[in-house]
Amino acid sequence: MARPPHRTAAILAIGDELAIGQKLDTNSQWIATRLLELGVVTCEHATVDDERPRIAFALERLAGLHDLVICTGGLGPTPDDLTRHALADAMHESLVEDPDAREAIERWFARRGRALRETNLVQALRPSSARCLDNEFGTAPGLAGRIGNADVFVLPGPPREMRPMFERFVEPAIRREPGRLVRTHVMQSVGLGESEVSARLGEMLARTSSPTVGLTASSGVVTVRIRYEGEEHGAQTEIDRVRERVRAQLGAHVFAEGEASLAEACLERLCERGERLLVVESCTGGMLGSALVDVPGSSDAFLGGCITYSNDMKADRVGVSRDDLDAPDIGAVSERVASQMARGAIERLGTGELHALAISGVAGPGGGSERKPVGTVCIAHAHRAASSAEPTVRAITLRITGDRTAVRRRSVQSALAMLHFALIDHPIPTLLWQRGSGGE
Repeated sequence: MARPPHRTAAILAIGDELAIGQKLDTNSQWIATRLLELGVVTCEHATVDDERPRIAFALERLAGLHDLVICTGGLGPTPDDLTRHALADAMHESLVEDPDAREAIERWFARRGRALRETNLVQALRPSSARCLDNEFGTAPGLAGRIGNADVFVLPGPPREMRPMFERFVEPAIRREPGRLVRTHVMQSVGLGESEVSARLGEMLARTSSPTVGLTASSGVVTVRIRYEGEEHGAQTEIDRVRERVRAQLGAHVFAEGEASLAEACLERLCERGERLLVVESCTGGMLGSALVDVPGSSDAFLGGCITYSNDMKADRVGVSRDDLDAPDIGAVSERVASQMARGAIERLGTGELHALAISGVAGPGGGSERKPVGTVCIAHAHRAASSAEPTVRAITLRITGDRTAVRRRSVQSALAMLHFALIDHPIPTLLWQRGSGGE
């Protein structure tokens, strides 16, 4: 009798270093993405430490809820590597030595001229009804077995071992329902808070809707995630139907479809227009430039810029007025100075049709005042069109909450958001974090 298809999965990451936050679990994200491509939805991610009873309990619990459980970590030769023992406990079986696995371990050490310790042979153990999975890149075989009605795969933690084993053993074992698929589509928006996006999308966000629509927010970007589950026929039509509704509600706030960053979207539009970009940074210290050069091919549109951290650099490199820098009611963190920074970049650093972004602010933790508390950031955008000798300049003041890193990251995203709206000839929206919008 044919076994039912895999519809839902759980991923279990094992390790003290993961449970207490010393190391980031990237395996689970990678596995969940691959499973979705195979039509299996991951419904739960779990992390446990290297304690045998907790691992066994987690395996049994997850196997009782899902069709598929994939576990990573804890297959090494040291005393704290107890995943195989916990799997045997969860399967209510004893461990036995697998002769083929032992032979593979012995060959691995012999080829490298290394002594085989008795402790390494624990890696050849498996629950009696489970099978070992060959590991071409390490000494720890994987394991495959069943707990109740769930298929369970246990893979090593190192990604260079885990990923090829997933592709070799897990992917071919996935039982897909004929004619059924899971398809996703991502839309990225900026200039609206998550609550405003939620209000605009309304009933589209209901869990009973099909396709389902979800939101995630990070550093001023709200991502709309559309997921279709169902018959393959008509899947794209359904995705497109929802895409069009989202577009109708969010309009110019959508800067990209797919996982493209805001920097990538801006650079692509600059290339389409045949225009180039300069940056002048103070409190972000090169972070904006770094976000831009992280994009492959950025040199097609990004020329470079200056880090003008001190007032002297602002005056000497991009021509900011020293009187304005020294004036108590103006100073370096002001829309007037940010505007001069952006204007000066265009006038001194480039030729032709140019855009410039400038950032000056108080990133903290010190340096704030009653008038300009920590998190006060002024951002300016300047544009010199081919038909004009004089650039047009627009500046805004932000109040950004969070620590030093959060202020700097949000400043970068806000500057790119300004550029996005300028490039599509759209007014800068009254962003939720925006306090004012003036210029020179």
